Amino acid sequence: MSIYVEILIYGSMDDLWQKTQEPKLHERWDLRFSRIEYLPRLPGEPQKFLYSTRIGAGLRISGEGESTGERGDLSGQRTSALKFWSKDPKSLIEVGSGYWQYTPSENGIRFLTSYDYRTRFGVVGRIVDKLFFRRLIGWATAWSFDRLRFWIEQGVPPEVSRNSALVYFLARITIALVFFYHGLIPKLWFRSPDELDMLRNLGVASYALLTAIAGWMEIGFALLLIILWRARWPLWTTIAGMIVATASVALGSPSYFHKAFDPLTLNLSVAVLAACGLVVAENVPTASRCLRKPLRGEP
Repeated sequence: MSIYVEILIYGSMDDLWQKTQEPKLHERWDLRFSRIEYLPRLPGEPQKFLYSTRIGAGLRISGEGESTGERGDLSGQRTSALKFWSKDPKSLIEVGSGYWQYTPSENGIRFLTSYDYRTRFGVVGRIVDKLFFRRLIGWATAWSFDRLRFWIEQGVPPEVSRNSALVYFLARITIALVFFYHGLIPKLWFRSPDELDMLRNLGVASYALLTAIAGWMEIGFALLLIILWRARWPLWTTIAGMIVATASVALGSPSYFHKAFDPLTLNLSVAVLAACGLVVAENVPTASRCLRKPLRGEP
């Protein structure tokens, strides 16, 4: 099954065409490529290019490609086709082909791609592709399309949206880990005396049972932070929760503010992380804004 990604972009055709066809602009927004370089060509020859992708630890996967045709029609629709291949033994993709299509409409430009490829490494390569790689590269394509949309519609440079996504990811994951840890370790696993003592000082009855309930609630909230990845209310809830938790400690157990790793600095740090996530959330691309299958009745 070929990979299909479509997004609606509000902008000019010329701007979209330039940002997708010029190598130095294309490589800025497309997560799949670190470098794209057009090779010299004679008139009438197809445009050949080199590409590479950083995969970490100083390693790159390189390949080659060629634009096999570009055309437009009277409706203003444009299509760009290409084929690509890699002789790099690190590359799962051996050879492939696809196209980009730009269709003007009343609501903007329908920008879509459809492509497929053949893998190397025999049966192992096909299994890895089906279970993991095809999903990953499809997600990377969709995420990149939304990153391009931010650039064209809102003027947000790809580097800014990349950094916003990184900050959002780190803030959200860290908050989830904090809630998961504090729900599991001091409340459920080891039953920390400090946790029990702070509830006792507030005059809470059945504080041992309440500590266990609070532990499970924190674990559940940590999972919600991951499952509801785009929802912002968990971040607002985090900020409100940290304020309430700090006030509770100040009311019942102010002496804990004098201890190492005191609740004040912990709660403040978590609240600030949540605030950072909220600040950058507007500029975070998401693959979910793209269609991953053609609409019914379309090819």
